[in-house]
Amino acid sequence: MAGRAVWVAAPAAATAFGLPQAGRDGRTRVRTRDGAVRLSGAELGGALGERATLVQFSSAFCQPCRATRRVLAEVAGMVDGVAHVEVDAEARLELVRRLEVLRTPTVLVLDADGRVVRRAAGLPRKADVIAALGEAV
Repeated sequence: MAGRAVWVAAPAAATAFGLPQAGRDGRTRVRTRDGAVRLSGAELGGALGERATLVQFSSAFCQPCRATRRVLAEVAGMVDGVAHVEVDAEARLELVRRLEVLRTPTVLVLDADGRVVRRAAGLPRKADVIAALGEAV
């Protein structure tokens, strides 16, 4: 009898947790403390864009990071003055902790001054990245 309860409860609990998480995955959002954070090219290991910068935190074995890299590179190539900088999260743990990056990929959208204006955890949609750039530019 207890085995049946586990067979029913475990999938229900996983679904209750997974559905809201899947709805938030890759969506850009604004956190009030993010707007005060400014990053420089030296901190990121790459030059900032003239108008905006797409910063991607990745790890070596992250499959969604590869797809995110393609999306961000494509968007950066479409919009003049936008740069794409990829940061290895494992190699830059101090920056990961400071920015409260909890998973990879995490994408930060910076304005021309290096201020964080949007962030997304998970694989972002191309349309969401373009919309976030509209706020940064």
